[in-house]
Amino acid sequence: MCGICGIYDPGGPPPDDLILRMITALSHRGPDGSGWYRDDVMTLGHTRLSIVDLAGGTQPMAGEDERVWVVFNGEIFNHVELARELRARGHRFLTACDTEVIVHAWEEWGADCFRRFNGQWALALWDRDAQRLVLSRDRYGIHPLFYAQTGRRVAFASEIKALFCDPRVRRELDADGLDDLLTTWSPTAPRTLFEGIRQVQPGTWLRIDADGITAHEYWNPVFPPEGEEPDSDIHENAERLRAAVIDATRLRFQRSDVPVGAYLSGGIDSAVTAAVIAEFAETDVHTFSLRFADAEFDEGHHQQLMHERLGTTHRELVVHGRDIAEALPDAVWHAESALLRSAPAPMMLLSRLVHSEGYKVVVTGEGADEVLAGYDIFREAKVRSLMAAEPDADARVRLVEQLYPWMRRSPAQVPAFAQSFFNRPFDPDDLALSHRPRWQTTSAIRSMLAPERRSNADGAADRVIGSMPAGAAGWDPLSRAQWLEMRTLLPGYLLSSQGDRMLMAASVEGRFPFLDHRVFEAVARVPAEHKLRGLDEKHLLKRAFADLVPREIIDRPKQPYRAPDAASIFIADAPDWVAEAMSPGDVASAGIWNPRAVQLLWDKARRTEGRGMGNTDNMRVMAVLTSQLLHRMLVRDWHPPDPMPPPPVASFDRSTTGARAGEHRMSGMGPADQGR
Repeated sequence: MCGICGIYDPGGPPPDDLILRMITALSHRGPDGSGWYRDDVMTLGHTRLSIVDLAGGTQPMAGEDERVWVVFNGEIFNHVELARELRARGHRFLTACDTEVIVHAWEEWGADCFRRFNGQWALALWDRDAQRLVLSRDRYGIHPLFYAQTGRRVAFASEIKALFCDPRVRRELDADGLDDLLTTWSPTAPRTLFEGIRQVQPGTWLRIDADGITAHEYWNPVFPPEGEEPDSDIHENAERLRAAVIDATRLRFQRSDVPVGAYLSGGIDSAVTAAVIAEFAETDVHTFSLRFADAEFDEGHHQQLMHERLGTTHRELVVHGRDIAEALPDAVWHAESALLRSAPAPMMLLSRLVHSEGYKVVVTGEGADEVLAGYDIFREAKVRSLMAAEPDADARVRLVEQLYPWMRRSPAQVPAFAQSFFNRPFDPDDLALSHRPRWQTTSAIRSMLAPERRSNADGAADRVIGSMPAGAAGWDPLSRAQWLEMRTLLPGYLLSSQGDRMLMAASVEGRFPFLDHRVFEAVARVPAEHKLRGLDEKHLLKRAFADLVPREIIDRPKQPYRAPDAASIFIADAPDWVAEAMSPGDVASAGIWNPRAVQLLWDKARRTEGRGMGNTDNMRVMAVLTSQLLHRMLVRDWHPPDPMPPPPVASFDRSTTGARAGEHRMSGMGPADQGR
């Protein structure tokens, strides 16, 4: 992974130090070096985490004639095959880096190149002849890419803090973004939590030129109409899935010039990817696991079971509540978002362990639950439908009891709550039937907002439903639920706040075989019953890899990754920042929340030390705490860093001024041209 940034301005290049400050703000994403390019309209910046072609991957990078320049964050895993095809078409390569493949692919195929890429990316292409900037993001939104338009100037960056280096970009929370966060857990692209800042939508590229900004979709997850799924043989489907996952994992493990490790969570997804890696590895496989001192959240037994079976060199991190409390401010700083869960903070601590062990890359099982229907939200929707059709009260209770055996505060142990939750009236034709209860539960937090922070726009749920593809009403209900999960929680929270940002906080790249688009294509064509068989989640994956994963892991109920929330904050020796962030003065000055509502919540949490709090109250605590931190760090107290980009620094000054002077004007950068 890397960090990218830049400024398109037909009015002329920005001040000399601006791009250097932007690069510096992204140093954690790429500590191995940096580079910049500029001409009279375009300025590009890059920080590098060197993983492929360690000697030849300097960015910004151009083709032979320097017509097309690129800065790139991510990996194109099929770059070897694409380079072979492009050479056969007459293109000449100077490196073995996947970045150069992007340049030549754009020259050969234009925007069609994005459909050919198998990878994860956020990139910017500058076509000097056409005077056109192109921004593109991968299919699932694994890597972030933000932009802000001020007049004719468009600034872009991997992270919002780099955009804030431009004094023209306002720093103010956005009411509609908050509405999204307090409904779907994160702002839904292109919206963000900040006014005037947008994000490139997954599966989309933007064209930016004198005519303005236009968006073009190149990929969207789509499913066949219900009952018309073309692949109906479950045995063939399992074999097809197995082949796709194995090849996706092979590419993500082998296409690297540095060692690659693997996460073991204790569930089937990471067990599969680690087991496949062990089949290909010619050296010891290193695995990493996150554990909790609180047994309610710990999965250590199953992690140990898998690493002993594979014989990996294993490292684990045991996290206590105080660890989470101390890490949370850093997690918010890197996430650039308020959070409804504390779970990102332990993931950041695990990334630091990976980094300390000398690893830059890890393979994880992220994405399997969305692609293969592993979450409780899919089972909940099925249970609600079954309960609506079941007249026998005892039978309805038994249905509920099949859910959440992993959860101490489970509906089966709280019958009144279960009946209330699962017997809510619902519209069977609602396209968001699966997600409506989650969104309604989360939306209860909005009642605590200060009146001026409440959105006047259409509800977040309506905006998401309105963006569903034509024909979605004809899909199987499970397919609709999968689409919603892939377009809301996955890119906005799991791959961002809990994924990319926590990995890059420690300069570590995550790779996700289950988010190879070929894996989705292998299972999008199968009947829903192959993925969710009765209430057996990810049934097809379990069938496909029964020989590689212990039966105990295959048969264990799904346990989603969770961490202590309020209970990690309300401890006897809580860090000083907690009291400071929640002081009446800070709450009032930030103006996000109703101070009286916050005080009542805080008094309640103190009485119980945060223990035994319900799901909604835990989310309230985390939302208030982290939004206060976010406001303090990125709105109230923000100041741009001094311009100190990571060395070595490559510079490419193609501006008229630079050409006349014979050297660049940016101080402290070394030779005028270190790249070509």
